[in-house]
Amino acid sequence: MSAFGRELARLMEARGLGVREVARRVPCNPGHISNLRSGKARPSPELAADLDEVLGADGTLAALAPAQRRHRVLVPDFAGADDEIAALEFARRAEASDVGNSVVEQLELAVDDLATAYPGTPPADLLGRVRTHLGYAGHLLDARATLAQHRRLLVTGGWLSLLAATCLIDLHKDHVAVVHLRTAAQLARETGHAEIAAWCLETQAWQVLTTGDYRRAVDIAQAAQHVAPREGSAFIQATAQEGRAWARLGAAAETRAALARVEKMVSPLPMPDRPEHHYRYDPPKAQMYVATTLSWLGDPAAEPLARQVLAAIEAPGERPRPRRAALARLDLSLALTAANKYDEAAGVALEAIRSGRLAPVDGRRADEIVFAVAHRGLSEARELSEAYHGSEPPQLT
Repeated sequence: MSAFGRELARLMEARGLGVREVARRVPCNPGHISNLRSGKARPSPELAADLDEVLGADGTLAALAPAQRRHRVLVPDFAGADDEIAALEFARRAEASDVGNSVVEQLELAVDDLATAYPGTPPADLLGRVRTHLGYAGHLLDARATLAQHRRLLVTGGWLSLLAATCLIDLHKDHVAVVHLRTAAQLARETGHAEIAAWCLETQAWQVLTTGDYRRAVDIAQAAQHVAPREGSAFIQATAQEGRAWARLGAAAETRAALARVEKMVSPLPMPDRPEHHYRYDPPKAQMYVATTLSWLGDPAAEPLARQVLAAIEAPGERPRPRRAALARLDLSLALTAANKYDEAAGVALEAIRSGRLAPVDGRRADEIVFAVAHRGLSEARELSEAYHGSEPPQLT
């Protein structure tokens, strides 16, 4: 056994870590870790450094790793080649990388940061940041990377493409958004990432919902549920999206059935450490979706629930969530129109519009309120329309 192998074995035993766990944390092939421990293989300096970090060796393993020597790569005579040596050589080449695990990890953390920034950042601003990270991830795909690193980069590219599509839908740039959605879906297929695949369908359902194609939105949301892992957030979000589409169709029974399924899934959920994360469902988000859905359905329960949601968002000591607050005001305003409280509806909607936190995709929801107020002959209709569109209110037909 080599000195490196002995020290690796000692550290693994001291930390109570087996071969598979160490390999998962690095990551690399478990068989290679076993060969390193027994002295049958030699580590690269990069792998030794990664093992140092995983095992908390303070540089011990890196110091014991043999220096790499430049040498000609001989083409082996496979007729008489030793199978074990051939396998080790293949593993050595597979782990060679110019990328580094820390770079991949930083990109993965950046995806979480960008998804968390989504609710509070204007979509045009966030889109620029997403594109920058997506370009860098694409650049790294051209570099030499291990198979594990390559897959992680593809997954990262899938999330970034999905988030870019979401920002583009917010900006009403649907044709470009479709291209990013297709890219994200392709990367989900290549990596076998069911959660990304489901989010692609859920996002598409939301997109067609905003354009008024409600029946198709139901179908796509149901397809997303079929694909999504049952324990993931995409499954819950797709179910909620189905409920919203049914509400737009005026199908009360189907709407309430979808809401009941969402409630059953959300009620046991703990509050996540980053509730603003766009791809992680949380109980307050569920309440907001219920308020939106009931408002679209014209249910009398929408008004008190919308007031409750808005009060919770703006409660003293709560972290500011300006976009959620603006959307909650739209929900409340629509619920107020259903209750024939048009004056208050107009004032609440104006607050939402003047917050500057509504995106172009929210125009349909704002127009509904303008129509309702204009239908009553209230002067606030002009003010509402000019505040959001800078134009006259839409003509009633």
